[in-house]
Amino acid sequence: MPKLSLSLAVGAYEHVRDLSTGAIPVEGIELTTVHNPIEDVLYRTHKHAEWHVAELGLGGYVARLARGEQPYVAIPVFTSRVFRHSCIYVHKDAGINTPANLNGKRVGMPEWGMAAAIWARGMLTDEYGLDQASIHWVQGGLHEPGRMDRSPPDQKLGLDYQVVQDKALNSMLLSGEIDAMFSARLPDAMALPNSPVKRLFTDLQQVESDYWQRTGIFPIMHMMGIRRDVYEQHPWAAQELYRGFLSAKDRSLARARDTSSAYFPVPLMLYAVQKATEIGGPDFWPYGVTPNLKTLQTFLRYAHAQGVTDRTLSVDELFAPETLSSTRT
Repeated sequence: MPKLSLSLAVGAYEHVRDLSTGAIPVEGIELTTVHNPIEDVLYRTHKHAEWHVAELGLGGYVARLARGEQPYVAIPVFTSRVFRHSCIYVHKDAGINTPANLNGKRVGMPEWGMAAAIWARGMLTDEYGLDQASIHWVQGGLHEPGRMDRSPPDQKLGLDYQVVQDKALNSMLLSGEIDAMFSARLPDAMALPNSPVKRLFTDLQQVESDYWQRTGIFPIMHMMGIRRDVYEQHPWAAQELYRGFLSAKDRSLARARDTSSAYFPVPLMLYAVQKATEIGGPDFWPYGVTPNLKTLQTFLRYAHAQGVTDRTLSVDELFAPETLSSTRT
């Protein structure tokens, strides 16, 4: 039988490289891969469902799922994971020296329902007593005006939520029109000489390592999905793609641990790998539902509490049933 020919859109990650180049074959499937900038992939996947297999933002995915919109079926392959203490930026003159000082301030974000913002707000609420009802929220583009919010907060929460279409958040933070901002991407304001903008947390490595060790949560930003028409016609493809992504990730972690050669141009990387192993175990970037259950349940709780979903979704609702268990010998 001829192989199933599928298009794949995903970031150019080291942990998907062996799959996207064909070094690891996927049983019964031939992939044609596109490595566009991640914002382009996420936007076009959400707007037009252009690819058969595509990277999905976790926030956008759960928001659509809760609304009954299901253009893609996810598999538990988590391509992007980032601790989001680093995504909180403040104006130096806003009097924000601790996380609690954010209460009552004007805080911007590119999209309410983006995973980075959901994680940041949830973490600040759980760990530092953030009161989202006290904050004047401002949504807009990071560097360009006019960005639309695909998942604004549920109006039932009664939040003070303002959409700004004629200004960019970066310039508003520089001018002091907003006091703080959550952004997955580094704002240009941080690169300016004597910038009035700083990160809320300065000892990031210690803070994020401590958070991971205490909570066991490694925040998930993106995962992979199969377009529903493809999945419904070829449900077997979910498990085969999962296995392929898993093999590519495992080979990537093996290279990261290899001390015979420097596979990554990152000085002192060996020590970062050792630290990650101490906290997260030998598979410190796990795929699958079981090792990520607490992280996923926490995110779904946050999404509901923040009005991204109108109910708390269950983890099993997110993924193709074929990927929830595997053969054991």
